[in-house]
Amino acid sequence: MRRLLFLFLAIAVGLSTQAARVDTVLTYSPSMEKNIKAVVILPDSYRASIKYPVIYLLHGYSGDYSSYIKSFPGLKDFSDSLKIIFVCPDGNYGSWYLDSPVDSSWRYETYVSKELVKWIDEKYSTINDRKGRAITGLSMGGHGAFYLAFRHQDVYGAAGSMSGGVDIRPFPLKWDLAKRLGDYATHKQNWDDNTVINLVYLLKPNSLALIFDCGIDDFFYKVNVNLHEKLLERNIPHDFISRPGAHTWEYWKNSIQYQILFFENYFKKG
Repeated sequence: MRRLLFLFLAIAVGLSTQAARVDTVLTYSPSMEKNIKAVVILPDSYRASIKYPVIYLLHGYSGDYSSYIKSFPGLKDFSDSLKIIFVCPDGNYGSWYLDSPVDSSWRYETYVSKELVKWIDEKYSTINDRKGRAITGLSMGGHGAFYLAFRHQDVYGAAGSMSGGVDIRPFPLKWDLAKRLGDYATHKQNWDDNTVINLVYLLKPNSLALIFDCGIDDFFYKVNVNLHEKLLERNIPHDFISRPGAHTWEYWKNSIQYQILFFENYFKKG
């Protein structure tokens, strides 16, 4: 807590002289044959001669690439103070960041974890290694961040989830999930294979630095507690935080600051 307070004070002191650069970029997905927007936040001190760590931020079901910078402009201050690049891709309306097994035109796992990462590393001066790359998200994006990190541990070294839908099976009629996976009654295997809680078997102790949280008034609270308990059973180290709050930006604005600090500490271990 003292470390976090010091960080916030340091950011406040630097506000008057720092101004992170916010780019809206157009990336291309070969697998989906289309252009996709993303927001890239660069520290004011950005120099091509320096390699920077990158945090990928995945938006929720009703959001888009601009959600984070609009709802939490303080990201610019964190970028300046911590010398971190933030990338906020567009995950479309209800992609769940999957390569859909029932609709081959939706390939957002391939896009985010392969095509976009490659594009960012080619266009910017990044630490092109899992040790300098983290991913997190909220709601649908919380599912996406853990889903992608668990399945691509060669790409990401740290992952987080904020109020994530880490087990989608209790919600078969919600949020376009059936469009991505097929009807639950007839495509149950797709749901079992693509829900985060069933991917814990891919993890080994300390294979990923993990942090996730959920408000106690959130409709995803129970599935997050279940994931926490499953990780404990398998002796997978992780940080899990529950506190008062619901599925709102008021909650996420607080949550994201703790996750950024967690990732910064990971990057420092290098």
